[in-house]
Amino acid sequence: PAAAEAAAPHDHPPPRAARGTMKKKPTLPSAPSIPTEQKSQLLAALLDEKQGEDIVVIDVTGTCPIAEHIIVVGARGQRHAQSLADAAMHLAKEKNFISFGMEGYDGGTWILVDLNDIIIHVFQDDVRRFYNIEGLWAEGKRVDAPTGLKRESDLED
Repeated sequence: PAAAEAAAPHDHPPPRAARGTMKKKPTLPSAPSIPTEQKSQLLAALLDEKQGEDIVVIDVTGTCPIAEHIIVVGARGQRHAQSLADAAMHLAKEKNFISFGMEGYDGGTWILVDLNDIIIHVFQDDVRRFYNIEGLWAEGKRVDAPTGLKRESDLED
């Protein structure tokens, strides 16, 4: 009897795996072999096409522990911000980019889209000025935006 109690203690049921009900861990989509620079240019061009304002791409490789590039884009209002975030997520799904989702979508004043190596910040103007993400990552390197994008340097002329 003592050996039977040691082999199968009655206080603890067997783990789920032992009972055959263990679920498989979800697998993330595989990232295509596209460099971060090219991926951020695709996203920036898309945001420009969707009339995003003052698009800034910052290379934060080695500076930011959670991303390699940060894209900051302005929106004219809640619906526009949501539209920009939706477009970025649609492109990510279409191109099979890894995506960890987004935050702030319902409010639409600041939407963060997490695409693993790229983080997109969609801001309405007053919130963008208040949080100053570009200033926060000033040690990062500005990346030239694709042709046709409105950059801060273009606005100063």
